[in-house]
Amino acid sequence: MSRFEGRAVVVTGGSRGIGFGIAEAFARAGARVLVIGRSDRVAGAAARALTESSARPVRHLAADLGSAEACRVMAAHAEEVLGGIDVLCLSAGIYPEHLLTDMTEEDFDQVMDVNVKASVFSVQACAVPLARTSSGRVVLVSSITGPFTGWPGWSHYGASKAAQLGFMRSAALELAGSGTTVNAVAPGSISTDSFVRLAEEERHSIVAAVPLGRVGTVADVAAACLFLASEEAAFITGQTLVVDGGQTLPELPMATLRA
Repeated sequence: MSRFEGRAVVVTGGSRGIGFGIAEAFARAGARVLVIGRSDRVAGAAARALTESSARPVRHLAADLGSAEACRVMAAHAEEVLGGIDVLCLSAGIYPEHLLTDMTEEDFDQVMDVNVKASVFSVQACAVPLARTSSGRVVLVSSITGPFTGWPGWSHYGASKAAQLGFMRSAALELAGSGTTVNAVAPGSISTDSFVRLAEEERHSIVAAVPLGRVGTVADVAAACLFLASEEAAFITGQTLVVDGGQTLPELPMATLRA
């Protein structure tokens, strides 16, 4: 794949998990990639691994994007090392479990800062360089949890992911005049390190809830992100692509049939 040859791509949360897989997919497709992570050590190790796997240099930046100023610094750094920004993929996110009865204001603010505030102000900071390309792309990694489903202990996380989609729609309208599209991917159950660490019985229950009979892979999510960032998606904006194997479709569990 070379459809992203030379394109400048920023991936927040790109040092691990789904974000790492997204960064890897863009790099292998020919993009010049900058991964953003909170730890310089982890982000640096990710950039070196991505450079090795894609056979092209991948840059990194350690940043906590929980403030507008940090987002501006990130955007300026991206322009400096990449020569511009063609694609901004926002995959940074946290999902600590706190039941509503136990949740503190600090717990809530932490999730909102990382999942929502960083998304809003990253797009704000990158809007001008994205506009210069006349075909800028913003892709948010949201979730089915919040916009479509719920889960005990994740009321703050669900609220943050629903907020991302509300932001996406208005941002899509505001940036449309410059040719920049703003879309989101909403993954269902994905095989990440946290899924692998679950007990076998719990993993089996999760798989059983997916009509396609498996959980998704990081590559499944990355492919959706690449599509929304591609020229083929130039006339799509303000939309959410659900990547869940049909997980949100059944009205009741028994509606999930197996051949």
